[in-house]
Amino acid sequence: MTSYINYKFSSKGEKMEKNQIPKHVGIIMDGNGRWAKQQGKPRIFGHKEGAERVIDIVRASKNIGIKYLTLYAFSTENWKRSVDEVKGLMLLFEQFLKGQKKLMLKENVSLRIVGRKDGVSDRLLKIIDEIEKDTYLENPALELNIAFNYGGRPEIIDGINKLLQEGKKSVCEEEFKNYLYNTYIPDPELIIRTSGEFRTSNFLLWQSAYSEYYITETLWPDFKEEQLILAIDSYVTRERRFGGAK
Repeated sequence: MTSYINYKFSSKGEKMEKNQIPKHVGIIMDGNGRWAKQQGKPRIFGHKEGAERVIDIVRASKNIGIKYLTLYAFSTENWKRSVDEVKGLMLLFEQFLKGQKKLMLKENVSLRIVGRKDGVSDRLLKIIDEIEKDTYLENPALELNIAFNYGGRPEIIDGINKLLQEGKKSVCEEEFKNYLYNTYIPDPELIIRTSGEFRTSNFLLWQSAYSEYYITETLWPDFKEEQLILAIDSYVTRERRFGGAK
């Protein structure tokens, strides 16, 4: 058991004010393969363990008071991995979506998938469509966005193509936001990357212009509620000036 109650307290025992908690947190879930290698297991074993962490972090995020959680599950570049690993990831994602619908509804969580449909099987697209409809809630405690077959550059290109199709020759930043995926979601205040890598990896490139980053050496299968609290601790101590002077 953790020492804080209902996530109102930081890992240092200091009380967190509600207005200090980021509304939107993005997580680059990295390190599944390395974790599996450390266990002497195949890579897919690490991905399965990583899927279990998703449930833990969804619950913790909801209890903390985070309203939007975006998890980077499968990038447009991940198709370059071995055929067996990609097949295993697709099957795992399908099983995850099917197995967690009841839990999402019980926890008052809406699930949305963001990314391209290219290359994704009709079977999986149907499952995605069904769970998005089944978990749609007017006022969810948390909206879980899973970035699947997603890339920040493709998202921007898709947005540009949409506005060109509409015959627009120029737009301002505020207008362009309406051509991105899930336009109603606020930009993430905090982005967490596990496994110690210092890369954005094509994740929310437009939206993360002024996000605070938190890098942890912890591999994703070992990232639990305690590590999430540490990330929030780090975030609340930072002064966000958005390019302005101190």
